Amino acid sequence: MLTEGLRAEVARLKAERDAAVLAHYYVPPEVQELADHVGDSFALARLAATLPCRTLVFAGVRFMAESAKLLSPDKTVLMPDPAADCPMAHMVRHETVVAARARYGDDLAVACYVNSTAEAKSWSDVCVTSSNAVRIVRALPQKNVLFIPDRHLGSYVARQVGEKNVLLNDGCCPIHQAISADEVRALKEAFPEAPVLAHPECGPEVMALADVAGSTSQIIEAAVAGTARDYIVLTVDGVRGELERRCAGTDKRFHFPATRPACPDMDRITAERLVACLREGTGEVGLPPVEVADGARAALTRMLELGAR
Repeated sequence: MLTEGLRAEVARLKAERDAAVLAHYYVPPEVQELADHVGDSFALARLAATLPCRTLVFAGVRFMAESAKLLSPDKTVLMPDPAADCPMAHMVRHETVVAARARYGDDLAVACYVNSTAEAKSWSDVCVTSSNAVRIVRALPQKNVLFIPDRHLGSYVARQVGEKNVLLNDGCCPIHQAISADEVRALKEAFPEAPVLAHPECGPEVMALADVAGSTSQIIEAAVAGTARDYIVLTVDGVRGELERRCAGTDKRFHFPATRPACPDMDRITAERLVACLREGTGEVGLPPVEVADGARAALTRMLELGAR
């Protein structure tokens, strides 16, 4: 429970540091309450570049703060807990990219999910998000597309863009991967009228049960716009706070799998660590080496260009 004293301290420290706090939908609800902006990872990084403040405090995992720094190199970017990482971000090897390029030559594009390290982005031609991946891959001129690092989102894209030869990398989000189809079926039996809203990082057996597939923001929008009372939500449980806030005053109910889909790295971002980060200026995220930063920034920028078409 947030106290008025803690809220006041956060407001004072933000003013002193000329800072804005950006929080991902998956961090604990009390951190989201203290944030100036709450959203998806890349939407926050893109927003961060437009903010007039000198300091960005990114309440999320490392790849998110890295993206913010790449797009806002002149700003100070802080993390409440620098140890908060994303296992999937590291689940691709350079050798995989090199081998694909050797096999397909100029008729290969490497599409890199933003949930990846800056180094992996630097190996790539374009970045994608879960909300624009289908549109971006379809817009690429190459017939062959290596999708890294997430095989489940890549598989979802491949099903939507049959005209492309989408090559999959063996990476995944352990949290979404662990969502059980049996538990989803049990929820469908208990709430037969409830739409199933699933993030495409889930495995194919779970995605086959979904009525709506989309990014975290798209899941939220589907629930807000929907007319049903009950919704089965298949993504990290941290999004519950935003769903309940956006649907306050309605009788909508949100049901998650019995085995709570919790991200231990997102859960590391606590209100206390946020305050300590603001007070002490700890957890600063620097730019990677120039060649990595330039390559990663180019892949992010191309995503913005293709996504705007």
